[in-house]
Amino acid sequence: MTIEDLQSICMQLPGVTEDLKLGDHLCFNVGGKTFLFTGPDSVPPTASVKVPEEDFEETLQKECFSPQAYIGRYKWVHIADIGCLNRQEWEFYIKQSYNLIAQKLPGKIKKEIGL
Repeated sequence: MTIEDLQSICMQLPGVTEDLKLGDHLCFNVGGKTFLFTGPDSVPPTASVKVPEEDFEETLQKECFSPQAYIGRYKWVHIADIGCLNRQEWEFYIKQSYNLIAQKLPGKIKKEIGL
């Protein structure tokens, strides 16, 4: 998997935008809220997604997963190497994170982006 593969998955979702945050992190957003952080300049490339609270501890047991620094308490996980997951797994985690963030958006914003 590459950063471009993750970008391709993200851009298929409604209302997704991308930008750079914290200097060099390519981030994917819905309604102005980030659902995927990537570290494209890291070797190997890394990424972080939000997971449901009830799945957080189980997710951390998987290879390459750890709590994301500073925001792990909000159930964000860090994937140390994006190559640890295949495309199907990435589609699952990206869509899950997207939905967790999108469901908390105000109704007006959801309507504007077609949710």
